[in-house]
Amino acid sequence: MTKNTPLRELLESAAQRGIDYRESSPARSVAATADAIANVAKFIEPMPESGVADISVLEQLDAVGTPATVNMTGPRYFGFVIGGSLPVTVASNWLATAWDQNVGMHEITPATATLERVAMNWMIDLFGLPEETSAAFVTGATIANFASLAAARNKVYRDVGWNVEADGLIGAPPVTILVGNEVHPTVIKGIGLLGFGRETVRRLDVDGQGRIDPAKLPSIEGPTIVCTQAGNVNTGAFDPVGDICDAVKPHGAWVHVDGAFGLWAAASPDRAHLCKGFQAADSWATDAHKWLNVPYDSGLAFVRDGAALKSAMSITADYLMTESEFRNPSDYTPELSRRARGVDVWAALKYLGKSGVAEMIDRCCSNARRFAAGLEQAGFPVLNDVVLNQVLVSFGDEARTRGIIDAIQADGTCWCGVTVWQGQAAMRISVCNWSTTQDDVDQSLDAIIRIAKSEVVDEGQ
Repeated sequence: MTKNTPLRELLESAAQRGIDYRESSPARSVAATADAIANVAKFIEPMPESGVADISVLEQLDAVGTPATVNMTGPRYFGFVIGGSLPVTVASNWLATAWDQNVGMHEITPATATLERVAMNWMIDLFGLPEETSAAFVTGATIANFASLAAARNKVYRDVGWNVEADGLIGAPPVTILVGNEVHPTVIKGIGLLGFGRETVRRLDVDGQGRIDPAKLPSIEGPTIVCTQAGNVNTGAFDPVGDICDAVKPHGAWVHVDGAFGLWAAASPDRAHLCKGFQAADSWATDAHKWLNVPYDSGLAFVRDGAALKSAMSITADYLMTESEFRNPSDYTPELSRRARGVDVWAALKYLGKSGVAEMIDRCCSNARRFAAGLEQAGFPVLNDVVLNQVLVSFGDEARTRGIIDAIQADGTCWCGVTVWQGQAAMRISVCNWSTTQDDVDQSLDAIIRIAKSEVVDEGQ
């Protein structure tokens, strides 16, 4: 029989290893070493015939896995748009994991279902969304976009007398879906999952920052969904959603906002103007594991018409306790079984308060501007208007730019990713970690500029 360590000893060992990891994070290299990466091959083995001691499992995870992680929790990780998880949310996540609640029905998980409802209402207020808005706690913006667009599909079909939930898409009236040319691929994925077809969308021209021009919107005829952006994934730019709503909503169109990270600008008095008019939209998607800095995975779909979201997502069965005077979380999400991700969102919002959220957003944006100023001063062109937390920089032609990015990633001081912006290769810097300081920015700038100017960079790499 597999040997079990006393519960307290096992969990305290895991907690201590986690604490050691987080405490070492600020000083640790962002990139894993080649040896550490090669060492993960030790995980690849036949499944054992007999189990091993639980403490041995934990020891192997730490000894082999920890050194091979990219330091995404650290203050100098600027790849993709990834937060670093506030310590209070790591703690709440550990506790919620110990609770092991399957947040589907309020009657069987009253604590976690209530926490989600409270967190939902706090965010609706924080973002200035309509009071009647409902929400779904999902894995990330991919499913948040999917759930929002499922509600949109339900509503635009209902408006023309078609019950898509009962009758499906075969024989249904066509739906026009408008997206900007810089639409995030997760929106397109959601459209495909809903059965509309990824290639059926109508793409709209955008400006040099990736924004849709409302003056160039086509005439709206029949069921229509318009997908907009709050925070372009490369430039951080915002579509003029209020103007778009003014143009299309009188014709019955549903307006969706993909605000994976940009929607959080609404929480900052200094940046709320970027979200002007967004409240007129019908649905909004965002991530909490980005700018709210909670652990993975945590996304949210907000839908003004809660009945449309519920009709697209709810589930019934004889064995389920679906009757309740309270909100059943599973009525609003694609999943029936899922973890209590709303606990971490509640913990972050309770810990930070409105002023703390705003300060965290503003500090990240200030650090992004510091990056842009330092790069331009060093002679490297910044390709975007730095209105939020995203910075795009070019180091010359594509080969040189990619070679420098590879060298920066290998150096380990910081981690920045490669992208292509309107045909030009660039390095993308995303600043959304709660712990990033001006010193971290300056240390990263020193490394980036040193590497970019170094003659040892192989331009043909």
